[in-house]
Amino acid sequence: MARAIWSGVITFGLVTVPVGLYTATEDHTVHFHQLQRGTSDRVRTKRVNERTGDEVGTSDIVKGYELDEGQYVVVEPGELDEIAPGRSRTIDITDFVDLDRIEPVYFDRTYYIAPRGKEYTEVYELLRAALAETDKAGIATFVMRNKQYLTALRAEDDVLVLQTLHWADEVRDPGRELPGLPSGRAGRGKQLDMALQLVDALSSDWDPSRYRDTYQEKVRELVKAKAGGQEIATAQEPPEATDVIDLMKVLEGSLKAARSGRGDKEPAGRHEEEAGRHEEEAAPRRAAARSSSGASAKAPARKAPPEKAGAARARGRGAGGKRELEKLSKAELYQRATEQDVPGRSKMSREELVDALASRGRRRGKTAA
Repeated sequence: MARAIWSGVITFGLVTVPVGLYTATEDHTVHFHQLQRGTSDRVRTKRVNERTGDEVGTSDIVKGYELDEGQYVVVEPGELDEIAPGRSRTIDITDFVDLDRIEPVYFDRTYYIAPRGKEYTEVYELLRAALAETDKAGIATFVMRNKQYLTALRAEDDVLVLQTLHWADEVRDPGRELPGLPSGRAGRGKQLDMALQLVDALSSDWDPSRYRDTYQEKVRELVKAKAGGQEIATAQEPPEATDVIDLMKVLEGSLKAARSGRGDKEPAGRHEEEAGRHEEEAAPRRAAARSSSGASAKAPARKAPPEKAGAARARGRGAGGKRELEKLSKAELYQRATEQDVPGRSKMSREELVDALASRGRRRGKTAA
């Protein structure tokens, strides 16, 4: 059974619920002791007086803030506790914000919150259910171990989760801090279309159990092999950076590998459709050319009157073309929806895009006919 690392109360409005804070994650890193090379002697860190070289006990250590060289303001640990807001025992929710409005860069560590006693579970569940229903996070501050934290309380299936957040002045502006960022957005070219298809081909549901720390596995293998006197295979060098000149070729290869690896059938893209349409339009002209040059002396077969071009295209994209739409990736469907200015397309699922495009195609078919 886990032990609470902090206990106090959550307040929102006039409602108060006593809770305990529990670490939500654990470290699976392989830990090593420090040894002096050539021996089995442990190397330990000690707190020593830098002037005398004598070791100093924890109870004799106080905090000092340097005003000038060699001049300090001495602060006792108890004095910091006395000035802590809420006496360090209150998580006071001051605002509720949309959870998806908090940028991921602000999130730091994750903790679970549990009620301190069965008599408090009803109030605890009331707050959890309200956050889950509204998809909001409660913003609060609290003090733990002589440090104040900005936090976001959010709801999971049956537990409240507290995320510590970075303060605004702790988050760097990438535009000022990072060199070489792109100056503009990618255009609607072939490369972006191919990249969207690649993202779609590699898309899947989030399942954390699919991923594992392969580096730590190799560290354990290293320790085991060295203990048995075996040799260790070194890791491969990282791949070279992609050249802009070869980008389209690399994207095509990546997309082909992704689709074959997942057993997906490669859908006909927009460019293939256009090529097929051009072929259909060119066929009658080639037949007429062969006839006029004497390639065939037979009378042409009687044909049904042709459809209007607009009706034919609409029928291909309407109800009869829904099966064709279902073969396309979400990226290709979204591209068509953008071309046809389908309202609300950015929030549609793949199935909704198919239905919207098929419905629009049927309406166009009736108009063209």
